[in-house]
Amino acid sequence: MAENQLNPNSWVDQYADYLFNYAIGKVSDVEVAKDLVSETFLAGLKSAKNYKGDAAERTWLIAILKRKVIDYYRKSNSKKGKAEVRMSLGYPDETEGDWLEEKVADPNGNLGSDTIENEELGLALQLCIDRLPQKQSQVFTMKTIQGISTEEICNELGINPSNLWVMIHRARTALMECLNQKWFNA
Repeated sequence: MAENQLNPNSWVDQYADYLFNYAIGKVSDVEVAKDLVSETFLAGLKSAKNYKGDAAERTWLIAILKRKVIDYYRKSNSKKGKAEVRMSLGYPDETEGDWLEEKVADPNGNLGSDTIENEELGLALQLCIDRLPQKQSQVFTMKTIQGISTEEICNELGINPSNLWVMIHRARTALMECLNQKWFNA
């Protein structure tokens, strides 16, 4: 028998701050975090009929929010395409955490140094990928470089989507540190 009941009228008062703090810790953007919390409440209302009462109301809402955060990153990563590596390049007049492919020189440009720069960055990136733990390197390469779908990777490697995204996040963090040390600060 279900122990817990939903009370949507009290969600904002009881859980908004807690959910917001969780979301801001995951996305580091106030507006996105607010949107995710709002989407969580809407999704909770829409799926209230599916609530069995086995978990506490807050736990159930956090589970919804976790899925919203994952969906947010999936959507933003699918828009970025190629190299899904975020890094701080240390340029004072630019925003923190620019995307790698936006900083790589134009391969079709007329400057000879652009091609050399692309080749050097490509080599540095490959060296950093080679230094990752084997599973992280494999997942990062399959998803980011080869463009294999999340479902295919999970089936092939016997992992779930959450594990995949954790490995990709860890790989990105390690690649950012490696590239900052080996290439950008060289």
